[in-house]
Amino acid sequence: MATITFGDDEIQSLVTEIKNQLIPVLIQELHQKELPPLLTRKQFMELVDISANKCNELFHRSDFPVTRELGHPRVITKDFFNWLSATNQNADEIEFRQGLKII
Repeated sequence: MATITFGDDEIQSLVTEIKNQLIPVLIQELHQKELPPLLTRKQFMELVDISANKCNELFHRSDFPVTRELGHPRVITKDFFNWLSATNQNADEIEFRQGLKII
């Protein structure tokens, strides 16, 4: 079986290209699903199919796009998708439901 190895520059190039292609797809999904600009805690948990514990963990991260200015915490939808695409680590923490599978 043949093995393919990639250098750091090639990996970074692939990641950048995937990110560049992923953001428009996520924005299109956002429009297709007609998500509100702000998600409640419950809506966010249903969207990304996570438990209350995982939601609390994310909501308390300093880099997570949550606002508490309106009383209850709300996730800023657009900023969430930007946060998600910012690093692979963020993307690995969220597993979308089947309906939001990225092609």
